[in-house]
Amino acid sequence: MRIIVMFDLPVATKAERKAYTEFRKFLVKDGYSMEQFSVYSRVTLGRDSTEVHVARLKNHIPTAGSVTVFTMTEKQFENRMVLLGKRKQNHSNDYGAQMTLFF
Repeated sequence: MRIIVMFDLPVATKAERKAYTEFRKFLVKDGYSMEQFSVYSRVTLGRDSTEVHVARLKNHIPTAGSVTVFTMTEKQFENRMVLLGKRKQNHSNDYGAQMTLFF
């Protein structure tokens, strides 16, 4: 099984930023990997394990904002599509390639 966690948490105040950081650190410590900004996932060993991890998530939800949780089979996750837009190439400002020569 796979758990996908998507969250939208406020970060306007210092307390909100702290709650965001603590939630994100909890996810990483609990074995989640970042898929995109504010989207994390982890593998579980089955429905029982998934229920345990979802219960742990519920215990660490910040008081403000929203958290969405999806559960799916690993096969469903493997069949996902990652769609990427075309990147503009601006050679006049492409200093990254040159900088790697010196580091």
